[in-house]
Amino acid sequence: MTDSPLLRMVQTTPTCLWNDSADPKELAQAIGWGAVGATCNPVIALAALKADASTWHARILDYAADHPTATEDEIGWAIVKRLSVEAAALLEPAFERYAGVNGRLSIQTDPRHYRDTETLIEQAVEFSSLAPNMIVKIPVTAAGVEAFEEVTYRGVSINATVSFTVPQAVAVAEAVERGLRRREAEGLDISTMGPVCTIMVGRTDDWMRVSAERDQITVDPGITEWAGVAVFKKAYAIYQERGFRTRLLSAAFRNHMHWSQFIGGNVVISPPFGWQRRINASSIEPTHRLDDPVDARIGEDLYDNFAEFRKAYDEDGMTPAEFTDYGATRRTLRQFLAANTELESFVRDVTLPNPDR
Repeated sequence: MTDSPLLRMVQTTPTCLWNDSADPKELAQAIGWGAVGATCNPVIALAALKADASTWHARILDYAADHPTATEDEIGWAIVKRLSVEAAALLEPAFERYAGVNGRLSIQTDPRHYRDTETLIEQAVEFSSLAPNMIVKIPVTAAGVEAFEEVTYRGVSINATVSFTVPQAVAVAEAVERGLRRREAEGLDISTMGPVCTIMVGRTDDWMRVSAERDQITVDPGITEWAGVAVFKKAYAIYQERGFRTRLLSAAFRNHMHWSQFIGGNVVISPPFGWQRRINASSIEPTHRLDDPVDARIGEDLYDNFAEFRKAYDEDGMTPAEFTDYGATRRTLRQFLAANTELESFVRDVTLPNPDR
């Protein structure tokens, strides 16, 4: 499909496409649709390993043989690093073409360290050195916000993740600005850095639906599907007004608006591969909609009925100390932590197969 909506988007607007997967086959196809970036996290990595199980089984056994004292956890993370480096190699042409702003592979820090600033910093610096075009994902918890400034100062391009709200997006951008200014003050280069802040818009919607069920909130059908869109558009307006040098990234797709409503600005759209195929099979035109406001009635329904939306939408809706307690944050961290445990089990089934099966 040469004349796809995604390809037209990247050819006619400043909006960039990244692939929400590090699977080499999916990434190669997405590059054909104009993708200039990709991402990896515990859930994505596990899916990629399972999708090509025979290849990765052999690599796990080889690594275990070469590292006889390595734990299942250590083997699992070594394999995630290898997967990420191989995906990053596919993006090197875009990295050169965009002088570092795009063409990066997002590799996520260990979710178990979401409360530990120093370990997040240490791991971010390590992961950044795995390939020239790495961008490192750090969760937007209180500890993560503290890490953003320091790793940016050290020259690491960051992708803020586990992020769903305007206050999180602003805290990230402000921390990155502090790090960039420190580098500039010392004459250090920032021209090839490409920081982004993800807003997991679909998970913002999910949390509104969970809140509606929990708190017995009744609104018109479809209202909650606009929550992430409203948050992203408000954050984008703030970023433009204040000249933040971090770009926003839309992720965690639940409907086509998580693409179509953000077209036209200097932002990144990062759909899963399945959503890219659906978008390309659609008749939706990639026209500029990012500056179109959310219908006032929808915004009012969300704001008046959902305390959790007010926390997400108001710039002062939460302090950094409260980020980890936000429902969407807890839900997502728990999923990432579960995937990390499942990665260990995946390795265990290769290195120590169950004799009863």
